[in-house]
Amino acid sequence: MSSESRPRAPVVSTKGPVRSFIINAWRVSLLFIFWHFVGALVWVRGHVRVPRWFGTDSREVAVRLWTIAWLTFVWVLLWGTISWANILAGLLLAVLILTVLPLPRVPVEGRIHPLSLLRLLISLFFDFFVSSAQVAWMAIRPGPPPLGAVMRVRVAIKSDMVLTLAVDYLNLVPGTMVVEIDHRRRMLYIHVFDVRTEKQVRAFYDQIAYVERMFVKAFERDSEWHPSPYHGIDDDFHGVRFADRERVMDVKRGES
Repeated sequence: MSSESRPRAPVVSTKGPVRSFIINAWRVSLLFIFWHFVGALVWVRGHVRVPRWFGTDSREVAVRLWTIAWLTFVWVLLWGTISWANILAGLLLAVLILTVLPLPRVPVEGRIHPLSLLRLLISLFFDFFVSSAQVAWMAIRPGPPPLGAVMRVRVAIKSDMVLTLAVDYLNLVPGTMVVEIDHRRRMLYIHVFDVRTEKQVRAFYDQIAYVERMFVKAFERDSEWHPSPYHGIDDDFHGVRFADRERVMDVKRGES
């Protein structure tokens, strides 16, 4: 008898009635939980009002939440003990600080690209070790002392927050220190450890161009740039009422 005409054995299901019932109940329960979770989110969005000082868009709210988390972490770190009492006290203190002592409004603009950010962090560690070795060699090598200078450079970074991160990057790398920032003209005045030769000057400008290019790729690409309504007027908003801020924004919208 050929294999084609041979009768096939019946397929026996390995799932018993109890197991099938549990699997179906689990699927229905997941659907039930997901449905009510989405309904709860819709209800919260429609009925719960976030305080105006907390932010006007998702990016600003994220910065506020990060600030609260950071202040709570610092509070727990100061006490040296991780406990619910210290965590709750840190949360209450962080909210009190943001309410009573509000910081100037910082526009949150652009978008984070994780891969470019990772490459930026790798470059930071590499520059840190290379520059540390160069500064250490300058300290022990024979010969004349290094010639330092304050260099002026303009960067094409639009956001004040990203500009602050770029300044922190330069300050963390040994051999460079930002001494003054003209954020309106996007001009940085940087003290460089040694610029005795034209090659070292070109290397400094190449480093600044690389840092600028990497920060733009990581945070504020032109194709994804979404400026905040408070862009360019953040210095004037400290201690200003929300109604006055809205009036200033209306004027800027009319001008544009």
